[in-house]
Amino acid sequence: MSNKPNYPIYIPTKGRVDHCLTADCLVEDGVPFKLVVEPQEEDAYKGKYGNEYILVLPFRDRGSVIPARNWIKDHATEAGHLRHWQLDDNIYKFYRFWKDKRVRCDADIALRTAEDFTDRYENIAISGLNYSMFMAASKPPFNLNCHVYSCTLMLNAIPNRFRGIYNEDTDMCLQVLADGWCTVLINAFTADKEVSMQARGGNTKELYHGDGRTKMARALERRWRGVVTVGKRYSRAQHVIRDGWKRF
Repeated sequence: MSNKPNYPIYIPTKGRVDHCLTADCLVEDGVPFKLVVEPQEEDAYKGKYGNEYILVLPFRDRGSVIPARNWIKDHATEAGHLRHWQLDDNIYKFYRFWKDKRVRCDADIALRTAEDFTDRYENIAISGLNYSMFMAASKPPFNLNCHVYSCTLMLNAIPNRFRGIYNEDTDMCLQVLADGWCTVLINAFTADKEVSMQARGGNTKELYHGDGRTKMARALERRWRGVVTVGKRYSRAQHVIRDGWKRF
């Protein structure tokens, strides 16, 4: 049996043709994927990765990744897929977390195992892999009904859309949980990713400059009053989910 993922993998990316870590990782591991790029960068990305890996958006410069994420969901749905992957472009390794140890594994094994687990259930809207940096000793194999970021497997049938310009992943998880679906954060396999805001490109300048972190947190707080508050983490503004997601 092949270990290749059953569902299509999309990587929205902008301004990182020379630093698209996820694409480099998946090429090395022989995993098929599509880079979703804006038209002005089509030639640059095709020049590095080849035509077979590229999908070109019908728009550009929308100020955030959210329009691209909705376009990806529509593309996967119209192609007839039950689910699809959306991976951030700054993932560079995958691990099996086994007996409190990180064991390097190929991306296809990690992603296919997550698919097989998710497909056992009918009520999972979003699942995905935890960050390796957040793994502590004695974590359970998965956590239910919490945030799933950066390496996500989404059910195409859900009507929910990515909204606004900030914190689209948190907002999407809150949407599906409020609608009665489940989310699953998988700890048995994890992804290593570069720290946010570290790499140039993307929409970093538009979203994070000045008091961008505070604006992001406040925007989510306004949308989810009574659920989200604004606190501080690592000496910067950060949204805080009341009761740490335990209400779901």
